Amino acid sequence: MFDQIMARIAVRFGRVEARASARAYLLGLLSKAERKNCWQLAEQAGHARPGPMQRLLRYARWDADAVRDDLRAYAVEHLGTDGGVLIVDETGFVKKGRASAGVQRQYTGTAGRIENSQVGVFLAYATSRGRALVDRQLYLPESSWCTDPGRRQAAGIPDEIEFATKPRLAWEMIAAALDAGVEAPWVTGDEAYGQDPQLRARLEEAGTGYVMAVACSTRVRINSGLTPVRADTAAGRLPVTAWQRWSAGSGAKGPRHYDWAWIHIGTDEHRHLLVRRNRTTDELAFCLCWSPTTATLAELVRVAGVRWSAEECFQAAKGQVGLDHYQVRHWTSWHRHITLAMLALAFLTAVAASAAPNRPADSHHPTRGNDPITLTVPEIRHLLATVFPAPALTAARLLHWSTWRRRHQATARRSHYRRRGTNEPAG
Repeated sequence: MFDQIMARIAVRFGRVEARASARAYLLGLLSKAERKNCWQLAEQAGHARPGPMQRLLRYARWDADAVRDDLRAYAVEHLGTDGGVLIVDETGFVKKGRASAGVQRQYTGTAGRIENSQVGVFLAYATSRGRALVDRQLYLPESSWCTDPGRRQAAGIPDEIEFATKPRLAWEMIAAALDAGVEAPWVTGDEAYGQDPQLRARLEEAGTGYVMAVACSTRVRINSGLTPVRADTAAGRLPVTAWQRWSAGSGAKGPRHYDWAWIHIGTDEHRHLLVRRNRTTDELAFCLCWSPTTATLAELVRVAGVRWSAEECFQAAKGQVGLDHYQVRHWTSWHRHITLAMLALAFLTAVAASAAPNRPADSHHPTRGNDPITLTVPEIRHLLATVFPAPALTAARLLHWSTWRRRHQATARRSHYRRRGTNEPAG
């Protein structure tokens, strides 16, 4: 299967050196290397220096968007089935300094607070067979980047890249997936995307259903009423009989059961407010829903529950294939590393799906007797270390890389001290 995925993307690399580096890079991402940056991937591949890996991300001639298209098609080919869902979500990459493309102090859910970071907007594809990240866009803040030509040029941001809100980036990725023939009747996302009326309108124009989280203060019209009411007010008026208990999918401790209710809103027959109530705390959460055809409450609950798949993808991508291990600043380099990491994760997910084609993809599904659970992404990556062993590490090569790292660190330290000395005020 690895040879097949390499054959699929080989045409994207014009030179044999770049193809070889891409193969080594992917194998490094799948390896047990502690960190998945160019230095450790080069050492893992048996290279004498990180140059080939660095050239792959920065200077080699290949189109990361074309590889992204191959990745998306690969994911659909191996995971596609009825009821597919596209999920829009974002994740942060905490960084130091101000030179990395798109970096600034901004809120990121990764840290749970405002940090100096980059934010990537991602599109995930989820079915009963598995889930994978299939597209990505680096968010470019308007005030600190879009209006600073010098900073843009230093980070390699193309002139045609203009400011776009995160929901706009999400729509561009959704539209590209639909245009490519991805069969996904549903889209879901959190409040950052559900609160955007333009994104919801574009989905309706495309005939794609959605279950999008919104705030409790969102106002909706009930029974064609002239005066809209807050979502939490509408939920408070529901009778006890309106609530039904459904599972929103399985979590680490088994099925996630909540109480659910839905309220018909507006004049559209297929438009609803979906309300989720926590069985322990009574905390409420809300989603605006629309579908081109009649949908059941069970179907809306299923789609709402799939939204957590994006977080699972981020955890797997960062923990297993080094999505956030990069040490690059350039716009092109960021998209190239992220794309290759997404491809590595899609490969692991496809292997897991093919290993259990007739069993639920949910690893928490009950098993019989002593039957093991289905193969997971971490377990498959662990097994691949035997299939793709790293080149023998001799004492001479180990010392060579130790010397290389320490020389680089000494150069970086001198540069840092020189910069600090230049900025110190005269005594």
